Amino acid sequence: MCAAQNNRRKLWADFVEKGKLSRSSGNICGAKVLESQVSVTPFRGKILGIDPSLRGTGLAILDVKNCNEMDLIFSQTVKIPAKESMSTCTRYIFEAVSGAIDRHRPTICATEETIYVQNFQTAQIMGIARGAVLTAIATNNLPTFEYAPLRIKQAICGYGRASKEQISKMVQAILKINIDVGFDETDAAAVAICCFFTERFLGDPSLSNIK
Repeated sequence: MCAAQNNRRKLWADFVEKGKLSRSSGNICGAKVLESQVSVTPFRGKILGIDPSLRGTGLAILDVKNCNEMDLIFSQTVKIPAKESMSTCTRYIFEAVSGAIDRHRPTICATEETIYVQNFQTAQIMGIARGAVLTAIATNNLPTFEYAPLRIKQAICGYGRASKEQISKMVQAILKINIDVGFDETDAAAVAICCFFTERFLGDPSLSNIK
């Protein structure tokens, strides 16, 4: 990784560490919601968003304060060298997800669903990464929401065929930052934001017992 990329990643980490990603605009994506106008309880808690990948799983945690405010408190890319075996990759991914859960205690988790691919080997690799992620979540007994890539892109950009570049820019616009980092972390943040937009209120029975 070049020095410029290292500097950008350090800036991103500094923003997360110092809490500078917190914004309370009262209006996310132009959709202001007044809690007094709804009859259900607004979701509050931490959402762990995960973008599974065998060599570069992205993790991001949002701390949801109310209907219109969320802070990005953690993000990480689980970088695994190409020389490592698939079984070693699953251990690294499992340990990274478990570690994030243990340190930050998210309320719920959100991950990207398996997408249809024509290449069997690609599908196998994606399945292995997702298996490690879901095992870590299940081991910690956390509610999990899964979203198709199309749904995530629609939630973030309003367009189901948006590029990774567009997703990254929109995520940073929503979180009011301007740091050029890899797509793995912004993709994970996009999954968490999609969950926030979709499950904003506890009308879903699966969320009824969350405190």
